[in-house]
Amino acid sequence: MRIDLPGIGAYTLNERTSWPAPDAPATSRVVYAAAHVAADPLGDNTPGSPAAVDWEATLRFRHHLWSYGMRVADAMDTAQRNMGLDWAATKELIRRSAAEARTVGDPATLISCGAGTDHAPQATDLGTITAAYAEQIETVQSAGAGVIIMASRQLARAASGPHDYHQVYGKLFGLADRPVILHWLGEMFDPQLAGYWGSRDVAAATASFLELVHAHAPMVDGVKVSLLDEEHEVGLRAALPGGVRLYTGDDFNYPSLIRSGSHALLGIFDAIAPAAAAALQSLDAAAAAPDDAGRDRLLASYDEILAPTVPLSRKIFETPTYHYKTGIVFLAWLNGHQDAFAMVNGAQSARSLLHLSEVFRLADQAGLLTDQELAVRRMKALLEVNGL
Repeated sequence: MRIDLPGIGAYTLNERTSWPAPDAPATSRVVYAAAHVAADPLGDNTPGSPAAVDWEATLRFRHHLWSYGMRVADAMDTAQRNMGLDWAATKELIRRSAAEARTVGDPATLISCGAGTDHAPQATDLGTITAAYAEQIETVQSAGAGVIIMASRQLARAASGPHDYHQVYGKLFGLADRPVILHWLGEMFDPQLAGYWGSRDVAAATASFLELVHAHAPMVDGVKVSLLDEEHEVGLRAALPGGVRLYTGDDFNYPSLIRSGSHALLGIFDAIAPAAAAALQSLDAAAAAPDDAGRDRLLASYDEILAPTVPLSRKIFETPTYHYKTGIVFLAWLNGHQDAFAMVNGAQSARSLLHLSEVFRLADQAGLLTDQELAVRRMKALLEVNGL
């Protein structure tokens, strides 16, 4: 099967790869896929408008992720928090996704949702910011989902140093009904979070972060770190208290980080769940292998499966990194998970046709166009409507 792609030329697709769903989730790592939302193609999703969501497609996609053994991290930046998904739609997303998780199993182990302060953009003092966090934590917990405490733009602006972060987060731990996940989102994902934890110096910020985690370790399930710095993550992982997981958020270096011991909470797993599930099954098998030869063979299989997904992920997350959601939704559309290449806030226009053409090619190289005829047909339609 061939297609002419702008910037690439005539391209012949590879033989289709089949990724059977696993019988059970991986056991050697705890793995979350941060999930996107599908926009209603007939809704007014122009920039600045309230989000109009295609709830059927959005919830169907979460079942797709669960079928591949993934936990779902919902209402996070992948779902366009702070980039178009307003609080009204976010509350509905949390409620609906947690209810849908109950049809599969225990929502406490299937879904965790982001709690932040984005519904209070004008909050300027620590008390108001803490109250905003508290409202969202209550929303998540009342739905039955786990809590992921997201980084706050408002706190980043208001905090005068590490003490202010510790004061706010210390109160939030007291509101949680079970251990939470802390989210450290780097400024490449959101420039307004520069200097989080009280310093623009990463070493100083890390020291502040670790002090907080050690002080409240019983209430910390894990920390999700998205700084795209493998060496830093390995060092941070080693410095965490026993029992606190490091969930990699490094969409550039996830294969080696997961292999060496990190768990995962990744936006790219939204797009590569079938391949990631197969790789994790190999990692599980390697851990149980009776001899070194068997273990090495299974680890080589893990590496072989994930290696071609890395160029795809690096393309989707290229600068400006915060526009990665466009590539995630583009692949969901190509693979038939939603009927339209439409996003809240009109974000489908955030990447060029040349970028999307390369995403198409790299997805095929990684074996992640599950219905190649559909993908080609939709890609041709996109090119045609753009005059190509």
